[in-house]
Amino acid sequence: MTAALQGVVVLDLSRILAGPWSTQSLADLGAEVIKVERPGAGDDTRSWGPPFATDGEGAAGDAAYFFCCNRGKRSLTLDFTVEQGRAVLLELVKKADILVENYKVGGLKKYGLDYETLSQVNPRLIYCSITGFGQTGPYATRPGYDALIQAMGGLMSITGEPDEVPGGGPQKVGVAVVDILTGLYATTAILAALHHRGHSGKGQHIDVALLDVQVAALANQASNYLIAGKVPGRLGSAHPSIVPYQPFPCADGHVMLAIGNDTQFANFCQAASCAELASDPRFATNAERVHNRAQLIPLLQERILAKTIDQWCELATRHGFPCGPINTIDRVFEDEHIRARQLRVEVDSPRYGKVGLVASPMRFSETPIRYDSPPPELGQDTEAVLAELGVDTARIAELKALKAI
Repeated sequence: MTAALQGVVVLDLSRILAGPWSTQSLADLGAEVIKVERPGAGDDTRSWGPPFATDGEGAAGDAAYFFCCNRGKRSLTLDFTVEQGRAVLLELVKKADILVENYKVGGLKKYGLDYETLSQVNPRLIYCSITGFGQTGPYATRPGYDALIQAMGGLMSITGEPDEVPGGGPQKVGVAVVDILTGLYATTAILAALHHRGHSGKGQHIDVALLDVQVAALANQASNYLIAGKVPGRLGSAHPSIVPYQPFPCADGHVMLAIGNDTQFANFCQAASCAELASDPRFATNAERVHNRAQLIPLLQERILAKTIDQWCELATRHGFPCGPINTIDRVFEDEHIRARQLRVEVDSPRYGKVGLVASPMRFSETPIRYDSPPPELGQDTEAVLAELGVDTARIAELKALKAI
């Protein structure tokens, strides 16, 4: 069956997470992704452990981190700082549709690998640059990492418990969410540029910055400030504009109650044997519940403590209001719905055997995603890629001797 991006060739000069997350999505969609890595070292995340994947004899290999964003790719080890290595990369550029890189601003220009130069080599090339702060502006040359951007972009100021609560203070999110969102925005931009090229025949340069993405992803919190002039603060896991929308202790743990409208609130109150609260003028509408949050939450807490997680989940299903357990990661993958949606997949690795990966959330009726290729071993496809370029075995041996590959 034909894949959505079959025939599209991607040169992946990125490493860590944002760029590889984008190129993994392109690989999932059927593109041929050639991951260009440093000889002998490779992507930094290959060593970002423990934990590490182990082979049949228990020997440690690549870090688990690397496995989250590099499936479906081919690994080519190439040193483009060596003239002969750069020449090989230029040959690859001629056949590529897309190039993704996350070097510092200007970092590739000194090697003649910037967009302006490569667009002369291949005018159809879509060249996506991912940086911390973008190609322009006073911070452009600064290095950017996810946690730093979560701080500078406002996310940490609205994440965590209020200062007056024990353990209060700003917190980062538990995964590198800015990197992941940046990878998704980059993929969206690349696909838009690919569509445009289909009409115009021309490639283009895409500038995606982690800080831009983080500010854009402030979403309703940014709108609350821009429209009302109110600076949001930290509410723990509560919602600034919806009540009740937060975790609650119950008889045997915690549940997350996520009431999105007045009907759901009435349904919850009926299930909790406090129907009178739904008609109380202080709580009848969401706006009033937000205004009277401090009075409402203790009343609900008293009711919720009386039942178990399973009891509340059953009542939620029966009465029609959103409520669920706060699962640990192991329980996530044991959940019957997660299993039914096949969000865990296994791929065969020559070195590690069966490797568990998280499936793509994209589902297609005509071009389904296939999981045939595990994250590659460092340089495993170098000779095959070069052979496809017409490089003979003698030349490959010469490039190895020069440490260009």
